[in-house]
Amino acid sequence: MNLTHFIGRDLHVRSPLLSAPFKRIQTTKATSLRRLSLLTFNGTKLLCTCLLFVPIFAHAQNQNWESWFSSQINKHPDIVAAKEQLLSTGALADASERALYNPELSTDYTRNGDNNDYSVGVEQTIDLWDRQGARRQKAGFMRTAAQAQYQEVVLNKSADAIDALINWRAARSAAVIAKSQQQQLNSLLELVEIRQAAGDLGSIDAELTFLSLSKQFAQVAGAEAQLQMAEAMVRELLPDWEPERGIIPDDFWPSNATYPSDEELLKHPKVASAYAQWLTQKEEAEVTRRSAKANPTFGINAGQEARENTVGLTFSIPLNIRNNYSAETRAAERMALETEARFRAQYRKLRFDLKGAFGAWQSYNLQFTQWQSLVKGRIESSGDLLEKQWRSGDLSTTNYLIALNQRAESLLSGIELEKQTRIALKNLMLQSGRLIDLPPVQHDFSIE
Repeated sequence: MNLTHFIGRDLHVRSPLLSAPFKRIQTTKATSLRRLSLLTFNGTKLLCTCLLFVPIFAHAQNQNWESWFSSQINKHPDIVAAKEQLLSTGALADASERALYNPELSTDYTRNGDNNDYSVGVEQTIDLWDRQGARRQKAGFMRTAAQAQYQEVVLNKSADAIDALINWRAARSAAVIAKSQQQQLNSLLELVEIRQAAGDLGSIDAELTFLSLSKQFAQVAGAEAQLQMAEAMVRELLPDWEPERGIIPDDFWPSNATYPSDEELLKHPKVASAYAQWLTQKEEAEVTRRSAKANPTFGINAGQEARENTVGLTFSIPLNIRNNYSAETRAAERMALETEARFRAQYRKLRFDLKGAFGAWQSYNLQFTQWQSLVKGRIESSGDLLEKQWRSGDLSTTNYLIALNQRAESLLSGIELEKQTRIALKNLMLQSGRLIDLPPVQHDFSIE
């Protein structure tokens, strides 16, 4: 049983928002009590009717909620930009797989006296050290890194959206409590004035109720402001969001959170991206090493000179005497070592982040479970019990107001505890890479 169930069963039934507007009419004590009882009865009927249909609506929405959520995430400009970056990297990888050297066409024409000398030739540089093979390997790792980076952006944006939905739900529940408390105090103030006129209560009771009600206005304003800001955050992340889809289905959350294995953790987009970048840089170092070696160029030409047909072969090769490009090779190798260290640091950090997230979720989940066990049955009947005690005179107005405030604070504490528990579970799912379904990264990962 979640906190919304408690709020709905208890606080909503007392809210005049569920029935006709409450008009301030001077009447007798008995009439006021009958009206308050009728208000509670009508609210209860309406709430029970709503609760009967909630499971039906929830079941229909849960079936396509995740696909709807994924489509909303894909519409966000940040995801569109990440998709374009993925395609751009794919184009660069395609370029790395193309041939290094194109053939060169050369022509020559000379007027020598009465003779027209000319020649036509073709030259081709040979990739003697198979630099193209290293570039082809690099292209594959570039695609893997780009895919993992894109998945990381989608994963983080999804986590932000889940966070926003959790905060919105908590803000909505807090606003409901604040408004319900305000309506209770409105009804109580009228009833106190009626009983004061009948001589049952003194003027101090009305003043205390008035002060509590005036304080509640600021709390309602603050709760509604928090709700508006939370809703704006959700709409920024989910373009087509509506409040009907605001509640995350219960089956979205795992029934039992388990610790991922090292192999599973290595496939987390954040780690997979760092690993693929390391492999990319290793291949880049190999490309640089092979580029430092000279590649020969062969050519063939044919023409006419002094009215004689000529055919020739050409050969050229760079002489890496003044610069053997060893510095570039060392720099590329050092960059490969740097990216390897960054990969291992990223993997190590994720392991500790996951450990912290798992511990935080266990703590919050334990406390929230204990809170539910503590308030179960009590929070549902405490409001009626307090009201009966106050009506019978066993509870003073001062103590009744204090008890109402403490009860509202208990509900707000439960809302905050439930919110933090959900956020902790979301963080655990995020760190383990299980928050959303992602296609597997096309590479085998291992760490030594």
